[in-house]
Amino acid sequence: MSPLRSDDGQATVELVALLPCVGLVIALLWQVALAGSAVWFSGGAARAAARADAVGGDALRAARGVLPGKLEHDLRIRRERDGGIALIVQIPFVLGDGQLTAITTRARFEDQR
Repeated sequence: MSPLRSDDGQATVELVALLPCVGLVIALLWQVALAGSAVWFSGGAARAAARADAVGGDALRAARGVLPGKLEHDLRIRRERDGGIALIVQIPFVLGDGQLTAITTRARFEDQR
């Protein structure tokens, strides 16, 4: 068999061609996990902010105390008409700077003052 028709190294070439696809799938899965954790943490942060607001505390500080550092960027709090708190959290991209989207989580506690 001539060297040009040999199968030697074919598996290596296929693996090298597949590596960018594997990297992309890993990055997408990591982004989904990051978005899920952002939703999870924002719920706890909204409850903490509503609890702090109900007793006269600082709602923004309470929310920041619950959120991990990367999710605190561009955090906004809005007081709702019914006395609740709406927490707006930006979901960051896994790779690079920027934001994927924003999620809004609401919580409400009766005024304790």
